[in-house]
Amino acid sequence: MVADNAARQIASGYATEGAAVDLGAVVVDGAVDAEAAVRIPLATMNRHGLVAGATGTGKTKTLQLLAEQLSDAGVPVLLADVKGDLSGLARPGEGGDKVAARAAEVGDDWAATGYPVQFWSLGTSGRGLPIRATVTSFGPLLLAKVLGLNATQESTLGLIFHWADQHGLALLDLKDLRAVIQYLTSDEGKAELKGIGGVSAATAGVILRALSNLEARGGEEFFGEPELAVGDLIQQVDGKGVVNLLELDDVQADPVLFSTFLMWLLAELFEELPEAGDLDRPKLVFFFDEAHLLFSEASKAFLERIEQTVKLVRSKAVGVFFCTQLPTDLPNPVLSQLGARVQHAIRAFTPEDQKALSRTVKTYPTTEHYELDEALTSLGIGEAIVTVLSEVGAPTPVAWTRLRPPRSLMGAIGEDAVRESAAGSPLHGKYQETIDRESAYELLARKVAAAPEEPEPDVDKPAEDKPGALQQAMENPAVKSFFRSAASALGREITRGLFGNRRR
Repeated sequence: MVADNAARQIASGYATEGAAVDLGAVVVDGAVDAEAAVRIPLATMNRHGLVAGATGTGKTKTLQLLAEQLSDAGVPVLLADVKGDLSGLARPGEGGDKVAARAAEVGDDWAATGYPVQFWSLGTSGRGLPIRATVTSFGPLLLAKVLGLNATQESTLGLIFHWADQHGLALLDLKDLRAVIQYLTSDEGKAELKGIGGVSAATAGVILRALSNLEARGGEEFFGEPELAVGDLIQQVDGKGVVNLLELDDVQADPVLFSTFLMWLLAELFEELPEAGDLDRPKLVFFFDEAHLLFSEASKAFLERIEQTVKLVRSKAVGVFFCTQLPTDLPNPVLSQLGARVQHAIRAFTPEDQKALSRTVKTYPTTEHYELDEALTSLGIGEAIVTVLSEVGAPTPVAWTRLRPPRSLMGAIGEDAVRESAAGSPLHGKYQETIDRESAYELLARKVAAAPEEPEPDVDKPAEDKPGALQQAMENPAVKSFFRSAASALGREITRGLFGNRRR
């Protein structure tokens, strides 16, 4: 009876008047109270969140549970499927004694349910519809992260992008960027290279080698057209929010690439969506799996942009949930902005683990019902320590929570089924085929080739005053006309957002 009273006391902090996502029921002293519900108000899900825990503790099933209920509420979801086992969201689940027992003890009227799923893949070799970005849109800051550049090289890449932007040169794929860098490091382009800030030719050469390494890893398939329109991620089918499932198991060998692409998607959402104000539910919830990869070895400028984007994107009614093993994987400025915490078990086997456990305990509100350091190492599979923001924006009491079972299939549906689903999508015709239109690579080659040949040297003219082929090309009326029209078509000079990604 005492445990029941404690559970009801905790659950009173999770009571909501509006719609909410039901996580499960409160556990006190090992007993679960089916009447003590733990919920996240939909109105606060754009205040972001964290799903954390050691491998095998139930994080993936928690993401599945959240995605299902958001879809039921009409909220689209973007979910990265790193291990390839979330495709079951598209099919009704399979009942059984274990599912029935878990549903009964947490007060869930479980029913097998499938959800509208749009399968996506990064690049063109996956099973889903390909997500591509143009190099221009991706921008120098994110590309520097993918290329593994240091701060000096990152700055140089930014200047090269600026030069291309000024001249209206669309960098659609990696060969376009390579053409611009080769131009600027050629004998004819030295003056142009110097004119954009004294960029070192040696540094530009390092960037070229990094591009070659990226191409050798198959990176060229991620850049090009047609580029994803983020509005296609915000869809409903029969009143249910579409679950956009980004299949990533094929690119696990290059985790920095996929984590940075996820950040590009978030940055695009921030730049493209209008201000929304306070809504009763988010427009989209973005689940950022394997989040530690995004922050690993990131430059100071990159980390600052992440913090700004997470802080500001909630005004666009987009919620972001980071998924990782430990809260300490995230920088403190990001962690401090996360309103919901769903912490699965922590394994504390090493001194470093013990330190991380101690730091995690300090991030929770005080509680008289649990010894958190003991609780966090004692949680069973499918259990979590939870605190969220209430409807009035106050932290809820800490709740040891036994989570509801997902209603969709807990497992993969198979590669052929994913391909078949993607092929039948209304978006298939829009994204499936790669387009290679005229861009910087072709334009630079053609325009400089069309420039008049260099005249015989004027022996009376100082060497530094003699124009090179690139300078002559730039002075050619036809080339000038091209650059003016190209820049006009792109909005004169491209403007860039927080991450240097193109703003349309």
